[in-house]
Amino acid sequence: MPEREPPAWIWLKERVARLRQPATPVPAAEEPLAAVVRTAVVTDSAAALPADWVSAFTADGRLAVVPMPVMVGNEIYGEGEDDITQTLSLALASGASVRTSRPSPGQFEQAYLAAQRRGFEAVVSIHISSELSGTADAARLAAARVSIPVEIVDSRTVGMAQGMGVQSAVVAAADGQGAAEVRGFAEQRMERTKVYFYVPSLEQLRRGGRIGAAASLLGTVLAIKPILAVDGGKIVPLEKVRSAVRAIARLEEIVAADVASRPAGQQRLAVHHFGNQIEAEALAARLNETCPDCPAPQISALPAVLAAHAGLGVLAVIVGESSTPVG
Repeated sequence: MPEREPPAWIWLKERVARLRQPATPVPAAEEPLAAVVRTAVVTDSAAALPADWVSAFTADGRLAVVPMPVMVGNEIYGEGEDDITQTLSLALASGASVRTSRPSPGQFEQAYLAAQRRGFEAVVSIHISSELSGTADAARLAAARVSIPVEIVDSRTVGMAQGMGVQSAVVAAADGQGAAEVRGFAEQRMERTKVYFYVPSLEQLRRGGRIGAAASLLGTVLAIKPILAVDGGKIVPLEKVRSAVRAIARLEEIVAADVASRPAGQQRLAVHHFGNQIEAEALAARLNETCPDCPAPQISALPAVLAAHAGLGVLAVIVGESSTPVG
């Protein structure tokens, strides 16, 4: 399926390219471009940002992604630092012990100090919902140790819903906005972003203590296929469906209705999977037909720190809106 980049991504790449060019004199009557980006953005690997996107914007320090640890048995793996996908898949399939943890405050402190050394004036640090992880608390501890001002943002969400907020923050920062504006722009986008997902089994969510209100589904877990959502930072049940085929079809209907309710031309979609890429690609292709005015959904494997709780066979769809230029 051909990829269509959202307009804001194209704008951001062009903007960063201009900022990286040597400064040239401009007439006094003209307003010069923001030659220095004042605000750096830090996040964690639960944001599920595309690897090529991260590579494009971490080279000069404007973005940093702190890896979240995943423990398989007695071994600890860092998202993005280790090739954990196959190891985690085998562990989930066999029922082996899989756990996750928050990054250490020291990791965030290093990220903030690195931004300060590069000349940034402030940091906006955007993290996985505090209802699902203590990551934001670790970031707050680190922020108290450094002299550079750090704005800690609890995304109240996860996956590319969080990631879209991070991308929006980078857009605002690339336009020379200060920390308050960068934070506000990211929060606005994340408030308008929804996460819907289907899991073949609630077992991993139950083991990790992440199902919250979805616990009411456990009594019939063998008879139903749940459709879940992230609401108020928590995982909540949306519907109980009697078969996997019907659950995925219903997921598509929910997503299509959400997309239709948003401003035309502004909708964005992302599809996450783990252990079922072909199924995710088929879902994305159907959504592409159902939502022709929306750019082709971005397809990516769920980060290990999230897959450890969702389990094999998860299908998640994130519905958001474009990160548009500001100022």
